[in-house]
Amino acid sequence: MSTDDAPLAGSVAGPPAPLSPLAAAGWWALDYLDAAKQQLRVLALPKASKRWPTGDVGKPTILLLPGVYEHWSFMAPLGDELNRRGYRVRVVHGLGANLLGIFETAARIARALERIPTPTAGLVIVAHSKGGLVGKRILVGDVDRRLGLHGVVAVATPFGGSRLARYLLDPGLREFRPDGATITELSGAASVNSQIVSVFGTFDPHVPEGSVLAGARNVQVPVAGHFRILSAPETREAVVAAVEALAPTAARANPS
Repeated sequence: MSTDDAPLAGSVAGPPAPLSPLAAAGWWALDYLDAAKQQLRVLALPKASKRWPTGDVGKPTILLLPGVYEHWSFMAPLGDELNRRGYRVRVVHGLGANLLGIFETAARIARALERIPTPTAGLVIVAHSKGGLVGKRILVGDVDRRLGLHGVVAVATPFGGSRLARYLLDPGLREFRPDGATITELSGAASVNSQIVSVFGTFDPHVPEGSVLAGARNVQVPVAGHFRILSAPETREAVVAAVEALAPTAARANPS
């Protein structure tokens, strides 16, 4: 599925246009304010198992994968919307702040998925930032065939890395260097790109290179920010449409 094959509404061919320094600084501030609010949200949310307990067994199960330094609660707006549309939603516990390497994280998640019953209608990963890279790594292995993994919906994911990672000391963040071994290897695994829908906004302060992925479906939503995009209604609609595009048979058989 490329951007030329039945493109989703909002599909684009290139990265977002750059903003002026003043406008970019303003969006940085708003984005971090939103991130702070989301960090506090974890204190008020019930456990994920109580939040999304049921759904249509004829629809694929959704697995939420957050980004680095993120709890699953960052993705609660997307999980709520997908569950409202009839999808069962699951999260992975035990990742902490998601600071392990991308490949190690993918291996842990793959092992965890193999210990649970295969969902009747398969699985779709919905991920944010680093979670999208973890999802792509899982697609590269053969676990996707065993689990019936339809694909990955990645929101604000640095598929080409982020040049800002060069200036950071944290190894968990330096892994995003565009010329680093992790990003280089994942970029070379282009055969799975057709199983990915990349959703991104008009400006991402953490991913100046943009999130366009060649060979994938690329969908831009009219929202700025790396974190603010997760709670925007336009993003929710784009993610639901992306899930249905990756698993069209299940979606048509069980309309919401």
